[in-house]
Amino acid sequence: MRRSFMTAAEQKELQLFAVKVREGILRGTHAAKSGHPGGSLSSADYFTYLYNKEIRVNPKNPRDPNRDRFVLSKGHVAPGLYATLANCGFFPVEELLTLRHIGSRLQGHPNMNLTPGIDMSTGSLGQGLSTAAGMAKGAKYLGKDINVYTLLGDGELAEGQIWEATMFAAHYGLDNLCIAVDVNGLQIDGKTADVMNSAPVDKKFEAFGCAVQWIDGHDFTALASAFHTFHANKGSKKPTVILMKTVKGKDVSFMENQVGWHGKAPNDAELAQGLEDLAAVRKSIEEA
Repeated sequence: MRRSFMTAAEQKELQLFAVKVREGILRGTHAAKSGHPGGSLSSADYFTYLYNKEIRVNPKNPRDPNRDRFVLSKGHVAPGLYATLANCGFFPVEELLTLRHIGSRLQGHPNMNLTPGIDMSTGSLGQGLSTAAGMAKGAKYLGKDINVYTLLGDGELAEGQIWEATMFAAHYGLDNLCIAVDVNGLQIDGKTADVMNSAPVDKKFEAFGCAVQWIDGHDFTALASAFHTFHANKGSKKPTVILMKTVKGKDVSFMENQVGWHGKAPNDAELAQGLEDLAAVRKSIEEA
């Protein structure tokens, strides 16, 4: 059973790792001159915790048939996942600068046939949860101790397929499925509350038969507790849903809570400013 608490040293290590992930997001999208930094930055702490503390995967054997699985349902935030995988040793960090380039393994949306550590090709919103639920059902059928994790965007909840997949997951008792939702309140067209209001999200997932919890998605102690609850729920026959309240563009001053940074790359000056912001964050962590 995973611990539901973290030491100060563990938190500091994760916080510093998350800074490296955010730097990779900025450098990658800048080099590509395109991409989706806003939601990648809001998801960086989730990615950091998942790959450092939670998911059972081995960078040296990324196709181990007994590994846990991760499906990035909101595939456009691939820059955040790539930066995490690179810093975990799945491929060189320098490769982040090839994002979206012709011939690169790091395309704009994840490709399971190209990139080490990618379990599913995603990008069309709504489909990732169905895939994750299918993987979880398959693991149950085979009697394997495999957990399946997936990350959705809050704007993605407007897709009807999300709710069909949730109904499927609850019907088949997929308590090995952990669904996280990055609730940053913004999507490409504006505020999610204005474009297609999905509130109350928690009540909807509960009505479909899931075990639901709200957390601060930037708090590693809260993430540790949420995943501890996921494991404690094994045997409940209920999928776990972690609703993470986050800030789009987190830790980059001019990107925070700005819908325009959903799908726009920083220019040279903006990259420099963003890296300066992150350097200040790193310094404050180191000096704490």
